[in-house]
Amino acid sequence: MRIRVVDAFADRPFTGNPAGVCVLPAGAWPEAAWMQSVAAELQHAETAFVKPSPGGDAEWELRWFTPTIEVDLCGHATLATTHALLSDGLVSGKVGFSTRSGVLTASVDDGWITLDFPVNRTVEAEAPAGLIAALGAEPVSVHSTGALTDVFVVLPDESALRALAPDLGQVKAINQRERNRGTIVTAPANSGFDFVSRFFAPAAGIPEDPVCGSAHTALAPYWAERLGRNELVGFQASARGGVVRVATVGDRVHLSGQAITTLDGDLLV
Repeated sequence: MRIRVVDAFADRPFTGNPAGVCVLPAGAWPEAAWMQSVAAELQHAETAFVKPSPGGDAEWELRWFTPTIEVDLCGHATLATTHALLSDGLVSGKVGFSTRSGVLTASVDDGWITLDFPVNRTVEAEAPAGLIAALGAEPVSVHSTGALTDVFVVLPDESALRALAPDLGQVKAINQRERNRGTIVTAPANSGFDFVSRFFAPAAGIPEDPVCGSAHTALAPYWAERLGRNELVGFQASARGGVVRVATVGDRVHLSGQAITTLDGDLLV
């Protein structure tokens, strides 16, 4: 079975967010435990499994696994999957995926892949007990993210965000206690982008996600309201880094990025 590693939200190798992509034959899904084992073996933030859909509103069915759990929504692995299918000539123009978050679509234009995801608007909230100390930075505000279940933390500036060195053991314990997927941290940019962000999800087996597409479904509407523009460019300031173009359109968010395949081989088990 063919398996690839694709760097998503990247225009050159070894940047952006690597995702495993396994294109399965039509038919029933493999056992979830097997897919989880493959994801644990790869140890990327997400591994995507995709197979032709037997019918319905989408041409493909798509599932995502971190090294430890199956998740409901993943942006970078969806972008990576679209790139892989496009490279194989299996899709062109626009493609639909049936997922645990409903039907998601991706379209291709001039080397950029645009994902159409549901918006997740933020609501100001109290910080979970211990989180500010665990992050080691004083926020401007803290928000909830609805169905995304992330904590959303706003810092005063980019330098504060880049300097973060959180206690990930404490962040993990807090996220597990509060049943949060992870913690989004963001700030206004002073590096030529509209905003910057980082994303920590140790409770999901991802200490720091290099570029989190789904986090941008909350980042996009927050910064659109704050900056007064619906089309923005964000930079995830992880060690690898990655650029995400975002557009808030009603109750949807369009996330655009590039991708490149760095590994292509055969899965032997």
